[in-house]
Formats: sequence, C-alpha cells, structure tokens
Amino acid sequence: METKSNHQSTESQRSVRRPLDATDYAILGLLQEDSNRTDADLARRVDLSASGLKKRLRKLEDRGVIQRQVTLLDRNAVNLGLLCFVQVFLTHHQADAVRRFSKVISELPEVLECHFLTGEHDYLLKIVARDYRHLEHILADELAAIPGVDRLLTSIVLNEIKRTTALPLEARTPTVAAATAEEGERR
Repeated sequence: METKSNHQSTESQRSVRRPLDATDYAILGLLQEDSNRTDADLARRVDLSASGLKKRLRKLEDRGVIQRQVTLLDRNAVNLGLLCFVQVFLTHHQADAVRRFSKVISELPEVLECHFLTGEHDYLLKIVARDYRHLEHILADELAAIPGVDRLLTSIVLNEIKRTTALPLEARTPTVAAATAEEGERR
C-alpha cells in the first residue's frame, strides 16, 4: 500500500521530469515582467484556476525554475551611480587560489556578478561604486590585495544601453500528455 508521503515523493519526482509547457512559459514570462502580479491576475492571464496556478508555481519553485523573487533598485537613487566591469587575471590557476578568490569575491557587496571564464582573462566582475574614490578602494584595497591576483583591467560604463534580468523565453508547444495534465489542473 502506498503511503501519503510515498505518493507525494512519487508525484514530486514526476513533476521534476515533466518538461515545461506553454503555460509554464507564459507564467514565467509574466512573472519576469512583474513579480508583483497577484495570483488572481496570473491565473486569469494564463487561463488557470487559482488552485491550478498555485500548484504550478509550487512545482516551478520546487524544481528550482523559480529561484527567488527580488526587487530591482535604481542604483543612482541609492548612491551607487558608478558601474564598471573588471577583468581579473590570476598569476596561477591552482585550486586553492581559485577557491580563495571566489570566497573573497562572494563577500564583497559591491560585486554584483562574478563569472569564471575561459579565454584571456580569468574572471569578469560587474561592480557598483559610489564614486571614483570608492572604486579606487575596491580595486586597490580589495581586489588587488587578493593573493594570486596578477592584474585588473577596468572598464567604466558610460551609458547602459540595455539592462534586463528577464531571460528570453519561448513558449513551447505542449505535448499531448502535458496538455491533458494541464486540463486536469484547470478543473
């Protein structure tokens, strides 16, 4: 006999394997535009019942598709008007140097993004600062002081042409099985 917890576990495993369908993509697209949308508005826009929408959202969160919801700020309004990108070159690529660099970077609040790359430089950082003195402090006292850092190349952003956090989603055509499951959620 299957217990409730076994049933939930089996159901959870099935939902993890189920590919995203057109309704999932529609929900994700709407949330990327405005995560403050009400459940009622979302449900209406994707033609789901309130309970069907809640199930979808829970599954998307459980699967890690929706990782978190945040509020985007105007960095100028909070006195962080200087935006720059820093290319970081390490002297060597031993595992301890990479770990040490990653640990220090993860603790610097001015570093918005850090990417470990292939190619000529090792890391690309996206950094905000209040002004040039603040940027100088970050570069000289924080980044250059990390053991293993060889050199830094800094580019200051003059104008942001495009800024988005939204991923380019394409609605997928639902399979027959997904369409049948979707219809069941609407009821």
